[in-house]
Amino acid sequence: MKLWKGRFKKEADPRTNDFNSSIAFDSRMYRQDIEGSIAHATMLGRQGIINMDESDKICAELKKIRSDIDSGVLAIDPDAEDIHTFVEQELTSRLGNPGKRLHTGRSRNDQVALDIRLTLREDCAGLMEQIKELVRVLCKRAAQHSATVMPGYTHMQRAQPVTFGHHLMAYAEMLLRDISRFEDALKRMDQCPLGSGALAGTTYPLDREMTAKLLGFSSPTRNSLDGVSDRDFCAEIAFAVSLCMVHLSRLCEELVLWCSWEFKFIALDDAYCTGSSIMPQKKNPDLAELIRGKSGRVVGDLTALLTMMKGLPLAYNKDMQEDKEAVFDAVDTLKLCLTPLTPMLETMKVLERNMRKAAAGGFINATDCADWLVASKGLPFRDAYRITGELVALCIERGETLESLPLEEYRRVHPAFDEGVYNVISLDKCVGDRKVLGGPAPENVRAQAEYVLALLERGEG
Repeated sequence: MKLWKGRFKKEADPRTNDFNSSIAFDSRMYRQDIEGSIAHATMLGRQGIINMDESDKICAELKKIRSDIDSGVLAIDPDAEDIHTFVEQELTSRLGNPGKRLHTGRSRNDQVALDIRLTLREDCAGLMEQIKELVRVLCKRAAQHSATVMPGYTHMQRAQPVTFGHHLMAYAEMLLRDISRFEDALKRMDQCPLGSGALAGTTYPLDREMTAKLLGFSSPTRNSLDGVSDRDFCAEIAFAVSLCMVHLSRLCEELVLWCSWEFKFIALDDAYCTGSSIMPQKKNPDLAELIRGKSGRVVGDLTALLTMMKGLPLAYNKDMQEDKEAVFDAVDTLKLCLTPLTPMLETMKVLERNMRKAAAGGFINATDCADWLVASKGLPFRDAYRITGELVALCIERGETLESLPLEEYRRVHPAFDEGVYNVISLDKCVGDRKVLGGPAPENVRAQAEYVLALLERGEG
C-alpha cells in the first residue's frame, strides 16, 4: 500500500517502486523510527489530539513490533518503500484504525530527519568509545617506549631524534581532537525536527518541547523549513569521520613503512597480516593498507553529501534520500577500521635496536651541535648553523659521523669546539634535553600519556 494512494488513479510501474525504495539501507533505523513514533503518539495522546486510550495502544503495539523485529519473529519486508512505511503498515495491520492515527501531525520529511539524528547519535557514541580505546592503547605503548630513540623525519629525511613514545602520542592528540569534533557535531545536532511536518509545521496543537524531551533532545528545531531540508549534521558527521580516517591513514602509512625491511622498526603480529599466494617469504600489512585505502572511500562519502546538497532549493527534495547511504557508509567504515587497528597496535613488536641504529645515522644531532655553539660558546645561531653544516659536509666527504669525527677536525672548522661537543650530540642527551612543553623528553612523554588517560577517565575528549 502506498501512503499517497488517494491522489493517484494508476499504480506505479514496478521499476518506479524499485528505484524509489530506500528500505535496503534505511531498515537499520527501525528502532529509532519506532522510538520516534512512540514519543509522537505519547504527545498526541497527552495533547488530546488523539484519544489517550488509542495512544496507549499504539505505543504498546509499537514496542511489540520492535521486540518482534529484534527477535526475528517479524522480518522487514524488502519490498516496502522505506522503514517508516513498513512500521506504520505493520502497526495498522495489527490495530486497524488506531494505527492509522499515528501519522497525525507528522510527515515522513520530519520523521526521517529525526530517525537519522537518532541513529547518528548512537553511532557516534559507539565510534567515540572505539577511538578512546585506541587512544588508551597508544598511551600505553607510548609510556612503554618513552625513552626508545628513533629518527624524526621531515620530507621523509631523517631530521632530529625523537622517541617512539613521542611519535605515538602525536596520533593520540589527533584522535582526541577527532573525539571533540564528534562531540561538537552532536551538540549542533541536538535539536528535534519532529513537528516540522512536511515543511510548514501543522495546525494541530503539538507540544514539540515534550516530544524533544521524550527523545532526549535539548530543544526542538526553531524553523520548520530548516528542520526538514538540511543535512548539515550528516555532512558534519561525515567530515569528522573523514578527518579521523585521514589520521588513521597516516598512522597506517607509517606502520606499512615501519614493518618493511627497509625500515624494520616494528613487527606486526601474524594475526593482523596476510601472506602471498606465490612468494612464501611475504608477510603483508594488508589491514594497514586497507585502512589507508578506505580513507579515500570515506572522503568520497563526504563529497557525495556535499555535492548532493549544494544545489537543492528548500524544502525537502528526493535527492536527500541519498544522505543515508553516504553517512552510514562513512560511519560503518570507520567502525570497521578501528576494530582491528587497536589490537594490531597493542600486539606489535617494537624493534628498538633498529630504531636507534637508524637514529644514529643521517646527522640528526646536527641541530644540537649548532645549539651548543650558541648556548655554550656564544656564537650567533646563523654562524653556528653554517659551521655545523661544514662539519656535516666534512663527515660525508670522509665517511665519518659527528660522533666519530676527531676533535682536531672539529677545531679546524672552528676553534670554539672542545670535548663537551661529544656529550651534547649523544642521542639520549639530544632527546632528554628537549624538556620544553610538548618536547620528546621521556618524562614529557610519560606525563602526556598520564594526562591523556586521565582526560579519558573523566570522560573528556
